[in-house]
Amino acid sequence: MAAAEERGPGSWLDADVNKASLTARKLLQDWDVTTPEQDAVHKAKNTSDTGSVVRTRFPPEPNGYLHIGHAKSMNMNFSLAFKKLGVPPERRETVFRYDDTNPEAECDEYIKSINEDVKWMGWTPTRTTYASEGFHDLYALAIKLIEAGNAYVCFQKSEEIEVCREVAKKHAQARSKGLKPGDAEWPEGDPCSPYRETSVEENLKLFNDMKLGKFDEGVACLRMKMDMTSSNLNMFDQVAYRVKYVGHPHIGDEWCIYPTYDFTHCVQDALEDIDFSICTLEFETRRESYYWLLHHLNLFKPMVYEMSRLNISYVVLSKRKLLKLINTGFFHGWDDPRMPTISGLRRRGYTASALNRFCEDIGVTRNENLIEYDRLQEIFRQDIDDTAKRCMAVLRPIKVTFTNFDDATVPKSREVADFPQKPEGESPTHTVNLTPTVYIDAADFRTEDDKEYYGLAPGKWVGLRYGPCIKCEEVKTSADGKEVLEIVATLANLPPDEKRPKGNIQWSPENGVTFEARLYDHLFLVPQVSATLGPI
Repeated sequence: MAAAEERGPGSWLDADVNKASLTARKLLQDWDVTTPEQDAVHKAKNTSDTGSVVRTRFPPEPNGYLHIGHAKSMNMNFSLAFKKLGVPPERRETVFRYDDTNPEAECDEYIKSINEDVKWMGWTPTRTTYASEGFHDLYALAIKLIEAGNAYVCFQKSEEIEVCREVAKKHAQARSKGLKPGDAEWPEGDPCSPYRETSVEENLKLFNDMKLGKFDEGVACLRMKMDMTSSNLNMFDQVAYRVKYVGHPHIGDEWCIYPTYDFTHCVQDALEDIDFSICTLEFETRRESYYWLLHHLNLFKPMVYEMSRLNISYVVLSKRKLLKLINTGFFHGWDDPRMPTISGLRRRGYTASALNRFCEDIGVTRNENLIEYDRLQEIFRQDIDDTAKRCMAVLRPIKVTFTNFDDATVPKSREVADFPQKPEGESPTHTVNLTPTVYIDAADFRTEDDKEYYGLAPGKWVGLRYGPCIKCEEVKTSADGKEVLEIVATLANLPPDEKRPKGNIQWSPENGVTFEARLYDHLFLVPQVSATLGPI
């Protein structure tokens, strides 16, 4: 044990890799430490002319569209992790893996959309893999686990398994208080499955029967014989395989038993020679079970690092909750522009560079945090600042008719910059033409003026942006006086006092283009949606 602890996790990494930057909690056991033989094999596979390769992975489950939280994960696994580790570009590799072990929730639409989003975000994986394409290897490893006496076929119903886990939790709480079995206050009940001590031979036969489809769904499952005395709930004999008579969207109907995420994820990391398995903090308690399985299968042990989830104010980032909002009619689909999915943000006009810049800006931390929605919007505005041509538009138009248009000696045409933020003369231009009738926005007009208001009001002068000044002479309203139908105004280069007004309002000529405006903001009215509303 002393030698293993001295080696420590990540012992295969070159000295120039700053593994401390992605190091988290060390296990009490040595399950997360590789052997010298495993190090040698791993380094032989990962050494090139440029040095030792460092490999991460991006492993989404195809049970929905990717959202902006996945954009953060992509940025971390394709870029930021390597920067933290000090790994140069020529030694970086990222595997794009579909963790497709739950065929009931997965479909070809999701598989295709995820692939499209990864490409659109600008990431190029070293290779693309599917957990389902490794089902034969996973099945063989499950057999190995049974043969070593570390897995058993269980016939408990899910409710019975939950009762046993509740007993195990009570026992763990009692141990934390210094109690032990036999004490008067020791909780009653047996946390272990009655099938836990089934013989290896019988378990092999039963597992094969599961594979042959001899059991209905929910009748039998393969469980790992972990540690029912642990204080970590994820060590309570997790399910490794279950029966599902559902065709798989990627590999068809070859299998009627499917491995669970907890069995598949760590094994795939090892088989793909992943150096850093990066996930979010809710998986931190799975660290023991992750390494328990790799240790008992004698597989390579990647380093594991957990980072905080992305939380944005006024936004829900849970595929399960987003799907419920779709099914209940709040959204029209995964690519609804109001959705925080990458497809939805793309339809809204967001660019990949803006999303990546946002992810770079917020960075990663192990502390839970809430990112302000305005921060995302501001970074998007900065991103398109040099590419989005400026123009004037009015969303709620009010007609303005000039009584002295023909007689007024004011400029009727002007060249204005497409990008007014650039130095003078460096931007392309477009022509703005003043017409006898223009339209201003209802937000820029009031029937009653006050000194803090810089818009147009009866008897008041304001400036037209890129144009002359106007004065409201008359207001025509609907019969009930509630709706302004037309403003009658006069034109002048300057008011009689020869001073240009502080207010300059946008306008559109009478031959301006009519358009449909879709104004998107956050859907929810509370900043911390889950905390305020609870489960959706």
